[in-house]
Amino acid sequence: MPFAFYGAVWKEKSEKSEIELRECYKAQAKLSEQLVEEVSECRNLKAQNQEKDNLINELQSQLLSARKKVEELQGCLEEKSSAFDLTASENLELRKQVAGLTSKLSSAEAENHMLIERWMLQKMQESERLNEANAMYEDMMNRFKASSIEESARQQVDGIVRQSELGLEDYVESSIPSATKHTVHAHEGGCHSLLFENNSDRLITGGQDMLVKLWDINSGTLISTLHGCLGAVLDLGVSGDNKFILGASSDHKLYLWDVQSGRIAHTLTGHSEKVCATDVSKLSNRKAVSAAYDRTIKVWDLHKGYVANTIICHSNCNSVSLTADGQHIYSGHVDGHLRFWDTRTGKLVNEVAAHVSGITSVTLSRNGQFVLTSGRDNLHNLFDVRSLEVCATFRAQGHRVANNWSRSCISADDNYVAAGSTDGTVYVWSRPSAAIMSTLKGHSTSVLACTWNNAGKPLVSADKNGYLHIWS
Repeated sequence: MPFAFYGAVWKEKSEKSEIELRECYKAQAKLSEQLVEEVSECRNLKAQNQEKDNLINELQSQLLSARKKVEELQGCLEEKSSAFDLTASENLELRKQVAGLTSKLSSAEAENHMLIERWMLQKMQESERLNEANAMYEDMMNRFKASSIEESARQQVDGIVRQSELGLEDYVESSIPSATKHTVHAHEGGCHSLLFENNSDRLITGGQDMLVKLWDINSGTLISTLHGCLGAVLDLGVSGDNKFILGASSDHKLYLWDVQSGRIAHTLTGHSEKVCATDVSKLSNRKAVSAAYDRTIKVWDLHKGYVANTIICHSNCNSVSLTADGQHIYSGHVDGHLRFWDTRTGKLVNEVAAHVSGITSVTLSRNGQFVLTSGRDNLHNLFDVRSLEVCATFRAQGHRVANNWSRSCISADDNYVAAGSTDGTVYVWSRPSAAIMSTLKGHSTSVLACTWNNAGKPLVSADKNGYLHIWS
């Protein structure tokens, strides 16, 4: 009994122990699973820690490199700052030096200006003393010529004709040219201007090659060459005594040459653009006029080399013609207007719309009764100077004006008008009838200028290639 009881008790305890053991095994299994998970998690954490350590090491390496760069940049910055401070100091010193030099320059310029004014005043005084005798003689001659003009005007139309002072005592009837007498290559790059000396067979030409040349038209040979111009010679004028030649240049200046010595007597400055037109009084050797593309017309005293008057224009001027007494100017403008100015006051006396396009040439007839204009509308209009009304218009089929400074001309007896064309032809019209009298062919390119000898013949034309044709 007791054994059976204890056996049952032990059996029951054994069963309980098995149950507990199973529970323990289950708990152990759970703990093993948890341990495996913890170990796995621990390994993951270790791997992460290792990665972070590696990242930290890499970041520390980058931080060290960045610190080194920062130190280098700081060193460079210190060097640049030192250099900047040095440069600023030098710049300040230079500014002080510049200020000092500027002050010295201002003083020097003021002193120089004062010296120049004194020199110019002295030069003017010397010039006045040197020219006093000539001026007195010229005034006497002007009075004599004025009286001759008045007498001639009574005998002629209405006080306009000025024969004696313009050399009309040597006048002969002009003839219609028909053939080339001489062909001369006068200038490289084109011949823009040509005119005869007063009552002379000597021709003056100016060209793109910056030269002015004098020619014997009877033989077609070169007499002399005038140097010194620094631009293309666009127009020419000659003094009444033929001793001086005035050239208008594209370098904004005018040059006055002494014909006998070949040297420049004066360089006339004052225009700010190319000077495209000039003329000299036939009675006074000291008065001249010029026009430039700065919208001004200037009246010059050639003895002193100074501007006597400046006229402001509404439009650029391509051509000017001074009356024989030098008291009035006819000017042709880009706007197509012909204007009449008083040189003494600079005021506009009269104005007329002469062409629908720009005027290229303005020429006074030898007797002073007519003014001839040429325009880019390919027309040539003749005006009566008393009324500025058109009394004749000259045109031709196929005739084209070459450029803004194409020059036409009137014969010495005022019976013919001549002008060149882009096709190389020179047209000659009758003034009374406006009919074409002759078409002269010989040029191979555009004809830029024509001039008629005031002795009646010959007619000379110049083209874009620099060739002259002397027609007979």
